[in-house]
Amino acid sequence: MKIDTLTESQRYGFNKLQKRIYRNAGKAVGDFNMIEDGDKVMVCLSGGADSYTMLNTLLYLQRVAPIKFSLVAVNLDQKQPGFPEDVLPTYLNQLGIEYRIVEEDTYSIVKDKIPAGKTTCSLCSRLRRGILYRTAKELGATRIALGHHADDIVETLFLNMFYGSRMKTMPPKLISDDRQNIVIRPLAYCREKDIKRFAEVMEFPIIPCNLCGSQENLQRQAIKQMLAEWEKQTPGRIDNIFKAICNVTPSHLADPTIFNFTDLSLERDQGITEFDTAFDAPEFESSNPDEITIDWPPKG
Repeated sequence: MKIDTLTESQRYGFNKLQKRIYRNAGKAVGDFNMIEDGDKVMVCLSGGADSYTMLNTLLYLQRVAPIKFSLVAVNLDQKQPGFPEDVLPTYLNQLGIEYRIVEEDTYSIVKDKIPAGKTTCSLCSRLRRGILYRTAKELGATRIALGHHADDIVETLFLNMFYGSRMKTMPPKLISDDRQNIVIRPLAYCREKDIKRFAEVMEFPIIPCNLCGSQENLQRQAIKQMLAEWEKQTPGRIDNIFKAICNVTPSHLADPTIFNFTDLSLERDQGITEFDTAFDAPEFESSNPDEITIDWPPKG
C-alpha cells in the first residue's frame, strides 16, 4: 500500500504510527545513551521489516538530533540460494547513503554442520556475529545497530527462562565479549505489530530468510505463539512484561550474586525501600504506547 494512495483517515493513522515509532526509538536511544556525538553507526540491514524500519528511523533521528553521527548500512550476503543480490544495493543507492555488502558463504557451512531437521539459528548467528564485528572494525564503526524490538526482547526472556534457566534477555545496549564493539538496539521500545504495519505502508523491498525464518520447529516460534495467546486473552500483557524487564528489584529475586542476602540485617538494610510491600498484591498500570513522551536526543 503506497502512502500516496491512503485515505485521509488512513494517512492520519499512519502519521500517528510513524510518530510513535520515531518517538519510542528516540526514547530508547536517549535512555541508554546509545549514540554519542561523532559516532559512526553500522546499521545491520538484513532485508526484513525490522532492519528497514531501523534504518529509516535512524535516518530521521540523524536529521533532528543536536549531535552529529554518521550511518553506514551493512548487509551480510550469506549466499542463500535464490537470494536477490540486487534488491538492497538498488534500495540503498536510491537513499544515497554509504553501504557495504559483505559476501560470506555461511549458508554452506551451516548446512554442512547442522543435521537435517535441526534448527540452524545458533551456528548461523555465531558466524554472522563474528563477521559483523570484523566488518565494524574495518569500517571504523563505533556502534553496531541491530533491529530487535520489544517483542524480540520479551520472547528471548522466556526462551532463556524455559530452556536456559536464566533470567536474561537482549539488552538495549551491550559491550561485546571481546570488549571491542558496542551493540545497540534502537527499536527496543517499539512493538512488532507497529513495525510490520509501518513496513507494509512504506513498501520496503522485504527479503525473506530461507535459511532459518522458514523453520517451523523453532523454540522461538512456540514462545511467540504462547505470548500471542496471552495477549489475546489479556491485551497489554506483552507491554507489561517488557515494563517489568525495565523495572527490576534485585532484593526481591533470589540471586545472591547481584544482591547481598548474606549480610542482610535490620542494622544494614542496604537501602531497601520495599519491605512493607513484600507481601502485598502488585498493582498494575495501563500500558498505552501513545502516552509515551520523550526528550531526545539529549543535548550535550
